[in-house]
Amino acid sequence: MKSRRTVVVLSLLLAAWALTRPGDAAADTPAPMNVLFIISDDLRNEMGCYGVERASTPRLDELAESSVRFDRAYCQYPLCNPSRSSMLTGLYPTTVGVLGNRTWFGATRPDAVSLPRWFRQNGYHTLSAGKIFHGGIDDVEAWDEGGSARYFGEGATRRPPPSIRPDRAAGGRRLTKQQRSDRWIVLEGDEEKTGDHRVATRAIEMLRSAASDEQQQPFFLACGFSKPHSPLAAPKRFFDMWDLGEIELPIDFAARPTVPEGFPAGSIRPRNADLFIGREASEEEAKMMTRAYLASTAWMDWNAGRVLDTLDELGLGENTIVVFWGDHGYQLGEKGKWSKAGSLWEQGARVPLFIRDPRKAGNGTPCPRVVETIDLYPTLCDLCGVDRPAGLEGESLATLLDDPTHEDDSPAFTVWSGDGEHITGVCVRTERWRYAEFYGRGPGAMLTDPVSDPHELVNLVNDPEHADTVGRLSKIAREHVAGHTPAAAP
Repeated sequence: MKSRRTVVVLSLLLAAWALTRPGDAAADTPAPMNVLFIISDDLRNEMGCYGVERASTPRLDELAESSVRFDRAYCQYPLCNPSRSSMLTGLYPTTVGVLGNRTWFGATRPDAVSLPRWFRQNGYHTLSAGKIFHGGIDDVEAWDEGGSARYFGEGATRRPPPSIRPDRAAGGRRLTKQQRSDRWIVLEGDEEKTGDHRVATRAIEMLRSAASDEQQQPFFLACGFSKPHSPLAAPKRFFDMWDLGEIELPIDFAARPTVPEGFPAGSIRPRNADLFIGREASEEEAKMMTRAYLASTAWMDWNAGRVLDTLDELGLGENTIVVFWGDHGYQLGEKGKWSKAGSLWEQGARVPLFIRDPRKAGNGTPCPRVVETIDLYPTLCDLCGVDRPAGLEGESLATLLDDPTHEDDSPAFTVWSGDGEHITGVCVRTERWRYAEFYGRGPGAMLTDPVSDPHELVNLVNDPEHADTVGRLSKIAREHVAGHTPAAAP
């Protein structure tokens, strides 16, 4: 069995040979591909294209139908900045050294070159609209247009915002950061002035400008939507799409974060980070919050559709690679958890991902292989004919775009740090199993069977029948985080 990496190298060698054949060089050399990279914040696989009937994501479902949809894609850290820093550098969180939301990768790994900066250095016009890097930690040197000021790390240009600020949506009252997050908002008035609408409008303007560029320089446009990140928000028409009485709660719903019987205490943080912070979730309010999440997702989908429509309207679809990615998963009341932070469960680690390269044979076919988000950096380099920088830790998905069922047994790793310095939890996801170990507070391990136990209700780690599997996966997990766990950990 050949690895993805081997097949990609062979493909690149063949492509290079083809370009050296006699003939008209201009005619033989294809035009470089553009890249449109769309990102959603806090979006789990709650989409129609992933078989979730209650979701309303028609525009992104459309894109998924013409793409290779990855059904087992996993983030490397269930939190915004570490996940994005890992994906955008092609390095695992332990390598790039970003384990929290206030660390700039340029401070921990100044030698790392981000994906958009690498494309800029290789002849691409790089454009940013919305949230790509985490707020306040942008790689400002990566963009020809767009981006935001950095207020963490070396080269910061402004101070971070205060912990409290006036909030018009709350009638002018001053809300704490917690209160701003833990709620939903029905957007009223001029929705064109709201965040995600503005992001889409800016991306559309950038597409139009790129299409009219006389030099026709290839572009790398990253479009980052903030929803469904809390506070959950959407115009009323999106809330009205769901009858509250038809909203179903998870089978393991709990009023507060609850460690399931037989699982290690470290598997569930005792306090939620985004929603129902420090308070119980009644079933009625849980349904209202779930509806708000669905509405917020539908609003993001609607705005993404505006950008995709413009791409087609401008005739750019045939020479543009489109990527859609969610930065990490999310729990909507499963085991009483309403956030992503610390979640090494399937809902926290699994992310939506699909890639449409119009040249690829696999479009329209789902991919069942386990992949990681650090794979996106080498993938886009290969697809665009850009040499990869040294040291990338991901594997190119180019082979899977031609043959989505190509055999590959590479696992995915997701880690968590409880103190911002050490890894206190690591999950190994294979096609067959989910295994996690926890160090520090609430140490222990868990093995779950995604096939017979998709809701992860039974811990098989002490079952003698699975002793060999536990031993093998534990070895893989510990090797992955070696040197990064608390001193007292094995």
